[in-house]
Amino acid sequence: MKLMGRGIRLPLAALSGLLAGFAALTVAELVSAGVRPEAGPVIAVGGAAIDRTPPAVKDWAIRHFGTSDKLVLQLGILAVLALLALGLGVLALRFRRTGAAGVLLCGLVGAVAALGRPDSTSLADALPSAVGSVAGAGLLYLLVGRFDAAGRDEVEARAESSGSAAGWDRRGFVVAAGAAAAASTGAGLLGRSLNSSRGQPAIASRNEVMLPGPASAARPIPPGAILHTPGISPFVTPNADFYRVDTALVIPKVDVTTWRMKIHGKGVSRPLMLTFNDLLQRELIERDITLTCVSNEVGGPYVGNARWIGVRLGDLLKEAGVRPPSRGGAADQLVARSVDGMTIGTPVEDIMDGRDAMLALGMNGEPLPFAHGFPVRMVVPGLYGYVSACKWLRDLELTTFAAYDSYWVKRSWAQKAPVKTSSRIDTPKPFARPKAGTVMIAGVAWAQHRGIDRVEVRIDEGSWRPADLAAQDTADTWRQWSLPWKATPGGHTLTVRATDRSGQVQTEQRVPTIPDGASGWHSVVITVD
Repeated sequence: MKLMGRGIRLPLAALSGLLAGFAALTVAELVSAGVRPEAGPVIAVGGAAIDRTPPAVKDWAIRHFGTSDKLVLQLGILAVLALLALGLGVLALRFRRTGAAGVLLCGLVGAVAALGRPDSTSLADALPSAVGSVAGAGLLYLLVGRFDAAGRDEVEARAESSGSAAGWDRRGFVVAAGAAAAASTGAGLLGRSLNSSRGQPAIASRNEVMLPGPASAARPIPPGAILHTPGISPFVTPNADFYRVDTALVIPKVDVTTWRMKIHGKGVSRPLMLTFNDLLQRELIERDITLTCVSNEVGGPYVGNARWIGVRLGDLLKEAGVRPPSRGGAADQLVARSVDGMTIGTPVEDIMDGRDAMLALGMNGEPLPFAHGFPVRMVVPGLYGYVSACKWLRDLELTTFAAYDSYWVKRSWAQKAPVKTSSRIDTPKPFARPKAGTVMIAGVAWAQHRGIDRVEVRIDEGSWRPADLAAQDTADTWRQWSLPWKATPGGHTLTVRATDRSGQVQTEQRVPTIPDGASGWHSVVITVD
């Protein structure tokens, strides 16, 4: 029975570690409700991990997990914390104080990560991790004390002679563990509820936004611009289906009634401080614009087309006294800052060259969704999102590329990144098995700010065939295309390429997304039955 007493302590110690880790996280969640959700340890450590992840690994995560990459990261962090908790519990079996100290050390890591976030403005950001770790350390010390008490030898001696399990207070442990689990669960649920309620004012403020009609409306989508081929991407991407690639583990919810944005910096003679109502009262434009993420691989899903409404960004810069570099302006880069600390640098020349660059307030007929930047985001046709499409804007600073590297540039991406001419086969899907006979090959092509002039399809190693192009809406939107093909039984490779209106043919050369976007022809392999 003495051996039984010792043997049962190991799994109980591991369980104690898990309970201590659970308590630390749930108490931290509750405390973060009084600070801000982003200060919670999982979010803070996750953000720090994103910032320090090599670009190739980030690209791999986006490619394999898509918009679920943040969930995968958080689950990974929780898995690592669970393993640490198990280990600290086992360590506490022999070194009780050391195990508890290990929990405190984990809390210190979370606190440092929270204070190191770009959007951290207060020492209070360290509180969730600090208070949570104290709670977890105290619980581990208490639980291990229930079955590894001082004077263990005397207890075990008595237990051996009486035939009972040695050295631990079974009832005390069960009561303490059960109470801790219940209290931790309650703290976590309360913290989650309070954190959710913090976003209610922002949600209410968005619900009250009424977008006025634009002074310059988007022209009607021309007849023939929308193909109804089954399997092709819709010409207008619904908000719920529009791709989302960013580093925010918690989607910022900004109360529009308190939102402010400043335009300042190099070459600005009249700094501007703008409210949301200031923007609503200005002349609004409405445009159909296709956006593309630089992480979009050849044939990838991170491209979408929407109708945006907003204020011309070039006009605001002119009002602030800014001149483009080609006219003697002092700044060649506009650095946009998000409420979550993201920085994105955009060439001033591109913003002020007459294209429909805007501070967008609405998307597809409604105020911006929170996931896509409410209340205000940037949209600049012809540039990849990482150099143009900052969401949740709070600040615009004029500077130079020589003086400042934005977030992604510091991580090996190019300073300037015009969208490359690209095309994609939407149907048939890879490894599809259509029946012999007429098969419709269809997809989309894009070359924002230049427009698509021609799309060609090749079957196996045959000659290029011109596809039928849908009517073009504008040079800033993608273009649908289709080609009826008399399919014969067997395996086939379908390949597509596009030519933009400058005469540039989509290159066959395959390059990865880093540093300025992928290139190459998109192909799918199918088997015709």
